[in-house]
Amino acid sequence: MKKFKMPSAFTILFIIIIIVAVLTFIIPAGAYDYTGEASGTPEPIPGTYREIERNPQGFWEILQAPISGFFDAVDIILFILVIGGFLAVVADTGAIDAGIGSIVRKFSGRETLMIPILMLLFGLGGTIFGMAEETIAFYVLIIPIFIAAGFDAVTGFAVVFIGAGIGCLGSTVNPFATGIASGFAGISIGEGIILRLLILALAMTISIIFVMRYAKRVQANPMLSIVGAEHRELFANAEHMAESDGTAADGGSIKMQGSEGENTPAHTNVMSGRQKAILAVFGGCFFIMILGVIPWAEKFDIYFFENINEFLRGIPVLGVVLGNTPPLGEWWFSDITVLFLLGSLICAFIWRWNETKFTELFVDGARDLLGVALIIGLTRGITVVMNDGGMTATILHFGEESLRSLGSAAFVGLSYVFFILLSFLVPSSSGLAALSMPIMAPIADFVGVGRDLVVTAYATASGIVNLITPTSGVLMGALAIAKVPYGAFLKWIMKLVAVLFVIVLAVLCIAAAVA
Repeated sequence: MKKFKMPSAFTILFIIIIIVAVLTFIIPAGAYDYTGEASGTPEPIPGTYREIERNPQGFWEILQAPISGFFDAVDIILFILVIGGFLAVVADTGAIDAGIGSIVRKFSGRETLMIPILMLLFGLGGTIFGMAEETIAFYVLIIPIFIAAGFDAVTGFAVVFIGAGIGCLGSTVNPFATGIASGFAGISIGEGIILRLLILALAMTISIIFVMRYAKRVQANPMLSIVGAEHRELFANAEHMAESDGTAADGGSIKMQGSEGENTPAHTNVMSGRQKAILAVFGGCFFIMILGVIPWAEKFDIYFFENINEFLRGIPVLGVVLGNTPPLGEWWFSDITVLFLLGSLICAFIWRWNETKFTELFVDGARDLLGVALIIGLTRGITVVMNDGGMTATILHFGEESLRSLGSAAFVGLSYVFFILLSFLVPSSSGLAALSMPIMAPIADFVGVGRDLVVTAYATASGIVNLITPTSGVLMGALAIAKVPYGAFLKWIMKLVAVLFVIVLAVLCIAAAVA
């Protein structure tokens, strides 16, 4: 008897398209009147639902749906592809790897202090750009260091995995989670960022305490390790580890880029001046993005950036050169895309690449995220079928009738649990965002809940599931490198996951109640 294998996200999503198309033959079609269409965030007007003539979606519509989905989500898809190119350009310089390697060396002999510092750094990567697969190389570097300091492989594994995972859970501006979800919810990435920062701070604090308590217990008594004291013998030296498990989850070699761009083992990395400049550009791009997407004027009545923009554009020559640059706070996906394209070009100039080398790197990086782009288009195709078949309004009407009596806190709490359950079904955070937001965001309007709260509920739920799901290539690959059985890991981390679940749920419900 063959062992059941979970189908890919592509297969699951296409099956959903077929199911939804069949349902258009059964479920009555309907329509709403909308307000706010001029602003780009149309909201259904409560009480305006009406049935319309049914428009069932057949075979041709099923095949056409993903294509139409691509057209509908082209701004988000281009943003993802350019982000992929940018990250590939930065990664090839080895700047991030060397930066973390430099911190590891600086705190050599003070490994206990390294736990919160490294977890915060990996958390920063998670919350800003969804750091996940990028962490694979660091396990080879960090696990032997913690073992040599008297800890175990689980400690080194947890510093990297939980640190980055909590960052993704509290995704402030993560383009692959919050960014996509916000786009399909019709709001700026910056909306709800304060609440997500609070969740990130709470979750990271709890996680650091959890890992440090475990590390200190193991250091005091190695027999308390969840993998046993003899486990450290497997990592008598870093070379053994690199040779035995020197492959990433995607089959790539676990090597990092040296200061001059040549492949070198991670522990030999030395940060160069140009790598420091690359890190400055990397951080600067994400900092500007954060400033660009927070609606300063609309939400906070802060007109500083608008005034600066108006002043600069009023300068005769400079104003013409700058063009119609929108002020920070009014940026959308197209503007952020331009920012990261410009950042990629600046990195190429700093690293002195020629046009051929830069183009190859950028295209390769975009190609690495083509799967994400395909998932977004495919998922958007589900919405296309629902809209064309008149199902969307009918489902919204059901949500309006069944949920209008719920308080805002109850709705957000139920949304959070719903996203957790759905995350197990759809093993793609990007696909889940594109699938759920076109429905959940308008339902939130009926209940009087801000769409940013729904986006935050989705991001935190997806982050919690990614900490434990066996469908995660990052998790399973990292456990293989650390030689930690999945069952032992799951038993150990469930205490932390349970606490995080309750804390996040409480924060979301309180935020909804006081909004």
